[in-house]
Amino acid sequence: MPDESNNLTETLLAAAHLVVPDAIPGLIDRHAKGLGADSAVLYLVDLDQCALVPLSGPGGALLQEVGIDRTLPGRCYRSLEVVDTLDETGNRTVWVPVVDGTERLGVLQLLFSGGAQGDREEMRGFSGLVAQLVMTKGSYGDFFELARRRKDVTVAAELLWQLLPPLTFGTEDLAIAACFVPTGDLGGDAFDYGVGARRAQVAVFDAMGHGLDAGLLATTAVAGYRNSRRKGFGLPEMAEYVGDAIRCHFEDSRFVTGILISLDIATGRMSWCVAGHPPPLLLRQGRVVKHLDLGVGLPFGVGPASEVFTEQLEPGDRVLLYTDGVTEARDASGDLFGTDQLVNLVSRTAGDDPPPETMRRLMHAIEDHNDGPMRDDATVVMIEWQGVASARLKV
Repeated sequence: MPDESNNLTETLLAAAHLVVPDAIPGLIDRHAKGLGADSAVLYLVDLDQCALVPLSGPGGALLQEVGIDRTLPGRCYRSLEVVDTLDETGNRTVWVPVVDGTERLGVLQLLFSGGAQGDREEMRGFSGLVAQLVMTKGSYGDFFELARRRKDVTVAAELLWQLLPPLTFGTEDLAIAACFVPTGDLGGDAFDYGVGARRAQVAVFDAMGHGLDAGLLATTAVAGYRNSRRKGFGLPEMAEYVGDAIRCHFEDSRFVTGILISLDIATGRMSWCVAGHPPPLLLRQGRVVKHLDLGVGLPFGVGPASEVFTEQLEPGDRVLLYTDGVTEARDASGDLFGTDQLVNLVSRTAGDDPPPETMRRLMHAIEDHNDGPMRDDATVVMIEWQGVASARLKV
């Protein structure tokens, strides 16, 4: 007997080969019939992660965006769980998370008349294919990107959004989740990571200044970091390489602060160096057990970063990297957001929420605390080491 779910996947993929991104919502709606659904609507999360924005193909109905907090589709997005409801007429609405790997893209609304029930595994498989289509087709046009923008984006922000990696990455042993709150004219924050079979490497940067100049500085720092990482350099050589890239292309007064981290995924042995940046925080069982401030060197482009230090993580440990825009956000009375509030919020939500939801809540807490527009970019990257491989290897 043929596998209908595989056939549905094959037909949707074949139909998507020669279409523009704008046609994807219509394809999704038509092929959702293979799940038994009457219709399907894709909702993508906006860049601020406040709302889910419905997409429709040419001639499709105009639908309203929905908030992420205190709504059923929002619950699906926040929890990454299928949400199934029946209305008073007996019709069923199923919300399915749309996730690329561990990166949350939005939700898929499936409508079933007469209370019909689709197969949840088939629906999840279908939504997974939808996520792949969004990621691949999004490179060929602006349809998906424009839908996610609820406000104007500057040239500097345009540059940086294209530079950043996905906000979330996860394996059995490791989770990396980030939140990024840019100012209107961009404050020069950036982050990057690269994960292999044995090692995870993470960096956070904060370029001096604002606007396009800061964006170009941050871009150079990330490019230098990626290039050195791909050359197989160790942390000291990476730090020197990033500094040389900045010195070669900018005048003497320009610099970037940052942190470079290397984590052995199997053992939990973490190494780091700091270049004129707030040091990382080590959280264990919801408390800060260490400020990893053994040494802070000069910013990239000015002088050598700190020497490399090491720390043995325990299963469940979290390491927080952040820029000063987080702790220096001020409310109307002038009170700083501070590291205590940063740690409290991460600790309070991390036990119940997936890492990306913890970061989303943190992002909005920073914005809510700040009085008026953000004065500086605010970036947080959380590294969570589960130690599963460590337990298997008995290290």
